[in-house]
Amino acid sequence: MMRWGLVLAAAVAAGVGLWTFMALPGGGEAGLLRPADAAVVAEGRALYAANCASCHGEGLEGQPDWRSPGPDGLMPAPPHDESGHTWHHDDETLFRLTKLGPAAVVGGDYESAMPAYEDMFSDEEIIAVLSYIKSTWPEEIRTRHDSLNAARAKSK
Repeated sequence: MMRWGLVLAAAVAAGVGLWTFMALPGGGEAGLLRPADAAVVAEGRALYAANCASCHGEGLEGQPDWRSPGPDGLMPAPPHDESGHTWHHDDETLFRLTKLGPAAVVGGDYESAMPAYEDMFSDEEIIAVLSYIKSTWPEEIRTRHDSLNAARAKSK
């Protein structure tokens, strides 16, 4: 009888462990993004080139004076390379900014030409674009970004 209790306890523990692993964003990876997945990065590179590079730059350099509103009152496109602030935001925030648009996430009177992509890209395509962007960052920046994701996960 005690043996079956141990078997049942082990099965429950394994099930809880598997459920916890699978419930993490990315199926157990740190965060939503998958910058080490070559297929995801390739898809993201193509989507970025077709939909994002015209504003954010082919080299992810962004627009000049991106920290201040332009003559039209809109915030210019920031760089997505290591010189910008993209990596200062955890994966979930980057995902929401891309899917819903900056105005919906930032709120207030924030105005940007950046559209919401929820009707243009699937969630997987948004993750692919963001994974491509992250794949271009130096290892030190990627590590710091991973720390943001870990801190966010702990705060939940």
